[in-house]
Amino acid sequence: MTTKILYIEDELSLGKIVKESLLRRGFEVIMESDGAKAMSLFKQLHPEVCILDVMLPNKDGFEIATEIRAVNPHVPILFLTAKTQTADLVKGFSLGGNDYIRKPFSLEELIARIDNVLRKSRHIPPPLTDPVRLGRFHFYTRRQTLVNGTTEKKLSHRESELLKLLYEYRDRIIDRKHILDLIWGNDSFFNSRNLDVYITRLRVCLKEDENLQIITIKGIGYRFVVS
Repeated sequence: MTTKILYIEDELSLGKIVKESLLRRGFEVIMESDGAKAMSLFKQLHPEVCILDVMLPNKDGFEIATEIRAVNPHVPILFLTAKTQTADLVKGFSLGGNDYIRKPFSLEELIARIDNVLRKSRHIPPPLTDPVRLGRFHFYTRRQTLVNGTTEKKLSHRESELLKLLYEYRDRIIDRKHILDLIWGNDSFFNSRNLDVYITRLRVCLKEDENLQIITIKGIGYRFVVS
């Protein structure tokens, strides 16, 4: 599964080296040097990791991180900076940064830190509150019920677990194997076909709200888009 990285860096010579190194490691990298363009790219591309230089023209990395967190509380953010003051490091973490790398840095260190935040974000999803608001719906996770106004739909245990998992990873790609391992215990052919059936059932349940989409990423998995 290719990991999509949004990389905001105004030192073009450094940015080119880092981007090419990440591409060789199998990452998909979208690079931009202007901080003012970061959010439009973020909303368009739905990256799985954001690497933000702190000192940027027009809008700095801390401002970008604040805007990203308002849209997506969970996507990993790594700050790159030449600053060495502890106050800057504390500020980065207080704004929702997952890691903070001081320049100059080695590419091996950067890749190790990317792998680390990805591993944490994929295996420790954020906790849910009950009920979960899904567009027009309220999803009561404990009683496994989907409510739209006066209409109430009782979900099966696996339908409920699958919807919870999709919501926890909303706006990110979650691969089929991960879903099958968590909900069915293994990724056998039989369970894989069952997953297709349950995805279809959930799409039917959610079809009343066009802002909710379970998108199939062919050969990889799914993305649950909550507009």
